[in-house]
Amino acid sequence: MKKYILPTLTVVAVAIGIVVGMAISQKANAQRIVYQNGHWSLEQTKIDRLLQLMEQAYVDSLDIDSITDEVMTDMVKKLDPHSAYIPKEDLEMVNSELAGSFSGIGVQFSIQQDTVRIVAVIAGGPCEGVGVLAGDKIVSVDDSTFVGKRLNNEKVMKTLRGEKGTQVKLGVLRAGVNEPLYFNVTRGDIPVHSVDAKFLIGKIGFIRVNKFGETTYKEFISALADLYSKGADRFIVDLRENSGGYMEQAIRMANEFLQRGELIVYSQGKAYPRYEATANGGGRFKDVPLVVLIDNFSASASEIFAGAMQDNDRATIVGRRSFGKGLVQQQMPFEDGSAVRLTVARYYTPSGRCIQKPYTLGDQEDYEKDLLDRWEHGELYSADSIHFTDTTTYRTKNGRIVRGGGGIMPDVFVGRDTTLNTPYYNKVVNLALTYQFAYQYTDRHRKELSRYKDWKALEKHLLKQNILREFVAYAEEKGIEPNEKEIQKSKPLITRLLNAYIVRNILGDEGFFPLFERDDEITKKAVEVLVS
Repeated sequence: MKKYILPTLTVVAVAIGIVVGMAISQKANAQRIVYQNGHWSLEQTKIDRLLQLMEQAYVDSLDIDSITDEVMTDMVKKLDPHSAYIPKEDLEMVNSELAGSFSGIGVQFSIQQDTVRIVAVIAGGPCEGVGVLAGDKIVSVDDSTFVGKRLNNEKVMKTLRGEKGTQVKLGVLRAGVNEPLYFNVTRGDIPVHSVDAKFLIGKIGFIRVNKFGETTYKEFISALADLYSKGADRFIVDLRENSGGYMEQAIRMANEFLQRGELIVYSQGKAYPRYEATANGGGRFKDVPLVVLIDNFSASASEIFAGAMQDNDRATIVGRRSFGKGLVQQQMPFEDGSAVRLTVARYYTPSGRCIQKPYTLGDQEDYEKDLLDRWEHGELYSADSIHFTDTTTYRTKNGRIVRGGGGIMPDVFVGRDTTLNTPYYNKVVNLALTYQFAYQYTDRHRKELSRYKDWKALEKHLLKQNILREFVAYAEEKGIEPNEKEIQKSKPLITRLLNAYIVRNILGDEGFFPLFERDDEITKKAVEVLVS
């Protein structure tokens, strides 16, 4: 067994990658798989010979590259649910999800009524430099019409992103301007942020982390330091809806809160030597009270962090059972520019539990149904409905019992509160009418709303307006019949959403999250834990 201390973690991560590559290569040579010049390739196999025969001898011409991609995709689908083949044309987009930046035009957008609407222009980005504004509607790209029912997020991102330094011509419609405006935008580096928001709740520092990408630790430690300097003496780390990312980033975050020698995580696989990550004692927040928020969409690296805090009895975990992903993937490139993300190991929390939920090889559909099954079984509402497949008893540092085989169970469970839910509320939310109305309301009142630079002041202004009645009329136009009894019952929920979305359109996430979290049941429970 090899043991690594955190100061050399970056070097170790690279070394582990090399060791894993060598181990797999040596094992696989018998199967005629070779790793050369930083790429994986296959020597002649039965599949290769068949593809050659199809290309050379088949009666009609074939697109062999396309067929190869389909074959590779189908083969990897026979494995676990998290291994994946990534075609060349998708690799850049997939990698950019966790990268520190990507090349684009620098806008946040929303597709409404078959039109790309700019929700926000990123400060310092290419679009801001040429005069594109929030509220503009993109109607053409490079002199070609860019509206219609075929628009989707993937198509928009593929069109607007591109190589740094290349130009794209945007045609936009702007309120108050009769003719389209045209902007030549030179694509540039756009930062991808992992920390959505940081703010104070009294003396509690709240930090929301949306993924574990290349810059997550750097952003996180900066947020910690900033809130600490403003008086925070305890913290909430919000990992809800965080599906994971790079294990190293979660390890570095955990190190900030643990004592020297405390185990953070270990991983091992058939060709992957056991690797342990242990705290080095250099963390600057080892003694501050801490709560970690999770839900059923918190996965992978989120569960590594939460598991390390729970098993070392370092933090109170609040929320709902996490997703349950305990598998480690390594991305391996092919010479044609495609890649495979192959599961090479399982990871284990300090108590020894693997939190991977059960799966059947090749059965992606059943695996994806798990979250729906949890909802149907009532798990989101009651902890008594939760079932763990691993019956082994694991114990935390202080002897508390924890379970494996299906995610991290929070120390304090908070079920969904349906007290104010009504059929009317569910309809307008499920159809995204609250989001769409908020954008259109913002667009009509952008000049007036932009005077407010603080979310509290903006919310105070919004509460004086008759927004709910405007929204009810808007929803009725969209086919949702008003039900006064249900509207009044759900009024706090609807008003909260509308105001939060409008604030986000003006002030971004730094305004949205403090307002939205103020009335969130899980956040309120976390505050209660920290002040009790």
